Amino acid sequence: MQDPKYWQVINTALHEEMERDETVTIAGEDVASVGGPFGASRGLLEKFGPQRVRDTPISELAMVGLGVGAAMAGMRPVIEIMFSDFLALSMDQLVNQAAKVSFMSQGRLKVPLTIRTLCGSGRTTSSQHVQSLEAWTSHVPGLKVVWPATPADAKGLLKSAIRDNNPVIVIESLSLWTERGPVPEGEHLVPIGKADIKRPGRDVTIVTAGGMVPRVLKAAEILSGDGIDAEVIDLRTLSPIDEETVLESLSRTHRIAVVHEAVKHYGFGAEIAAIVAEKGIYDLETPIKRIAAPWAPLASASSLAREYLPSVDKIVQGVKSIF
Repeated sequence: MQDPKYWQVINTALHEEMERDETVTIAGEDVASVGGPFGASRGLLEKFGPQRVRDTPISELAMVGLGVGAAMAGMRPVIEIMFSDFLALSMDQLVNQAAKVSFMSQGRLKVPLTIRTLCGSGRTTSSQHVQSLEAWTSHVPGLKVVWPATPADAKGLLKSAIRDNNPVIVIESLSLWTERGPVPEGEHLVPIGKADIKRPGRDVTIVTAGGMVPRVLKAAEILSGDGIDAEVIDLRTLSPIDEETVLESLSRTHRIAVVHEAVKHYGFGAEIAAIVAEKGIYDLETPIKRIAAPWAPLASASSLAREYLPSVDKIVQGVKSIF
């Protein structure tokens, strides 16, 4: 497929992993008969049958509990949580069970569980379907958290998550759902824990992830026209963070900004800032800049929604403020 869409490569990755390993199963709301709320599991029921592709009741706590038990019993379940906001309903199973089982059993038990969920930020679906809650789960020891920003990374990170022996949360961006991009032919895996330099530069490091990556790249092009050569780092994995790539970039650019969709308070930008303050402080020539959403829920009014997330212009102005 030539430059497939973001959602199409997710579907392809699920097909390939289920063909490769019969212990991979899919469960969630409308993932079987409907083919997924947004089409990502289309065709799986017809190909692999109802034993491996199952619709569930609308209970995120039960879905994740099912996944934890199946993983402990030797399966590799993929559980779909329609929006990341709904992870709040599954936190007991996710935080107190999935993340802890390996530690509590001294490694005798594994939980190869993949949670697929959508970040709906940028849409006007009010405050309960648009939140960026990646910092919640990234804070929990035992959970890995990845967030692909391109079709190639969406396929490669999902396949790596399914093969991992630990619980992995895969955040997908609804704002990127129909975006196209090149994907390598054949087997394609993206290592968990490794950031990607999407654009090299020499004057400032901009660290971002998920749906903000395209906006940051556009901002970098505008900054280039103003004589500022920005290096753009897509973290891809939020837990564990690739500190080495961030710090190495800072050692060359001596300035750093972090851009994310979540509110600025306690977001992953604060973690990047802390890493830089602890391990790269002497490479800094200016203060660290965080560019993020305001401390408020997102309203459903389209005029307010447009102002909520960091725009290309806000990113440009924020980066310029440290020069």
